[in-house]
Amino acid sequence: MRRCYLLMFCLLVLTTVMLIVYLVGFSKVKARGPAQEGPKRPEPEESEMCQECREKTIKKLMTLYSPTWKKQEANLHQFRSQLQSKCNGISSAVITQENTPVGSKVIYDGEKRKPLQVTPKLFSTFVKEAPFRNHTSETCAVVGNSGILSNSSCGDEINSAQFVIRCNLPPLDSSYENDVGNKTNLVTANPSILVEKFNGLTEQRRPFAESLVRYGDSLLLLPAFSYWHNTAVSLRAVYTLQDFDGSARPIFLNPEYLRGLTWFWRARGLKAMRLSTGLIVASLASELCANVHLYGFWPFPWHPHGGGPLTNHYYDNRQSKKKVHNMPDEFVHLLRLHNQGVVKLHLGKCEP
Repeated sequence: MRRCYLLMFCLLVLTTVMLIVYLVGFSKVKARGPAQEGPKRPEPEESEMCQECREKTIKKLMTLYSPTWKKQEANLHQFRSQLQSKCNGISSAVITQENTPVGSKVIYDGEKRKPLQVTPKLFSTFVKEAPFRNHTSETCAVVGNSGILSNSSCGDEINSAQFVIRCNLPPLDSSYENDVGNKTNLVTANPSILVEKFNGLTEQRRPFAESLVRYGDSLLLLPAFSYWHNTAVSLRAVYTLQDFDGSARPIFLNPEYLRGLTWFWRARGLKAMRLSTGLIVASLASELCANVHLYGFWPFPWHPHGGGPLTNHYYDNRQSKKKVHNMPDEFVHLLRLHNQGVVKLHLGKCEP
């Protein structure tokens, strides 16, 4: 009897492991992680997903994707109006001296914690007014970091946009330029990158300042008030740029805006613990730009055209440590906007 129970237990464990492997292979997301410098392109690995499952998933997604895209002004106007009424990113996406005065309290959006009171010293790090208030662009390119950008030849097309947004301090070496371009008007920086690559800016800070030269005088968007541990390192990034006369212009993402944006997407059916950086800036671009083009947002480890293996990012194959985003679900929502003529989602090579 004891041996029988032991056998049943082993079979149960084996079945559970096989189910987890299948589910993870079917739905796991290749989240964007910190950029890794280096001239060599990473080698993609074969996905754990069976070929038949992979082909079915790609076929289903590509059936939903309209290759012939046409902008639909009515749909764009409706989506933008809804977004502005709930979030108002033009005025509220960034913490400013106008919307967050001395004595006010900043409430973290990523955790329940005692609000942070704005002191004169903290206030001095805020920009005076919203950088997007008088900003409108005809075309915006929002560039994710997916491996689908490798060999895409989208660099010139991305550079041709009036306003280019990039995520998480990606490398823009000459070896990548043909695929991702080199123009940047706004770049985000997750504080985890500052910790992992630059020791939290507690030791040598010059390497960080020098790494930002590639982005010129672009806006540097920092989520300083999502979690309490983000605040100190984000402030050190600001002080580093001041001390080394950096050209990048640091701004802080407003946690109030993030709360509103999270509720906006959840009301539309998105299921995720937290929004990804890509979806946040794509949403912001939808308020700022007449035409929004999305590159590098394909979240799967195989190419939509042909099913070949892809690296996690165009510059490395490093995996994310935390599963806090739902990239596949976000992608489906962006896919719907593409089909509605609201944004244009690029999923292949760009024409010369």
